[in-house]
Amino acid sequence: MKRAGVLLLAAVPVIATGVYFVMPTDSADAPVTPPVSSAQSSRQDAKSRAEQEREADDALIADLPPGLADPAKKELAQQLVSSAENSTTKWRTSYGTIEDLGDGCGYTAGIIGFCTGTHDLLMLVERYTKAHPDNGLAAYLPALREVDGTDSHEGLDPGFPAAWRAESELPEFRKAQEEERDRVYFEPAVRLAKLDGLGTLGQFVYFDAMVFHGPDTDAEGFYGLRERAMEKAKTPGQGGAERAYLEAFLDVRRDAMLAKRPGIDTSRVDTAQRRFLKAGNLDLETPLVWEMYGDTYRLP
Repeated sequence: MKRAGVLLLAAVPVIATGVYFVMPTDSADAPVTPPVSSAQSSRQDAKSRAEQEREADDALIADLPPGLADPAKKELAQQLVSSAENSTTKWRTSYGTIEDLGDGCGYTAGIIGFCTGTHDLLMLVERYTKAHPDNGLAAYLPALREVDGTDSHEGLDPGFPAAWRAESELPEFRKAQEEERDRVYFEPAVRLAKLDGLGTLGQFVYFDAMVFHGPDTDAEGFYGLRERAMEKAKTPGQGGAERAYLEAFLDVRRDAMLAKRPGIDTSRVDTAQRRFLKAGNLDLETPLVWEMYGDTYRLP
């Protein structure tokens, strides 16, 4: 259900510098230091600044409460997402799920809805194959690369679904799914939400949006939605009110869902996240009651 995996790259300013030459000494044996071009110097400066900014962000996050990264809250987040992705809060039963939902993303599979058409399933299998070369999915890598970005099953039928289910019985592949979920979706979403000054509910709002819309920078991807929401309301990190910003983000997200697929069920926004927000449950405290696609879920 996600878009193609065009990941956000950190933008850093480039400062133009002059060209510096180190003149050789009088000794014929002394080494000559090669010239450093302005472009090389700019890249080094930009890298240094980016590293410094990341270290500053890490220090800021380290001083904050764990929020959604707390093990109990993370488990809660997986249950909430699973109710939308796999219609169950028992997310550990979904490693082997695989089907074509007819949404243009090809096969959707696993605990977070990895898709053959949106690059994340391909990344998962490639990384898994590096660690486990003889796995049962490796033979499908050429076909997965060919269908990436499409809804095609060419080269995948009829054997790929059965191979996915069989591989999902192995602890190694289950662990790989969890690690890819965290690396691509959970950790970037929670990190950015904390930097935006959002609490546990806001961190979940970002995570669920990242899962559904993909970590893309275009208008319909997660980062594009965030930019549009910030045009409507300031984040708490910018001095804005948390509830007002989250309302703006959910409005933008709901509009994007309907624009992409008119008539789509938006209950993951309307009768789950917005319900928690209206109740003022910014810490995502249990008990929780929400509706998803007409079904009611409860967590004590």
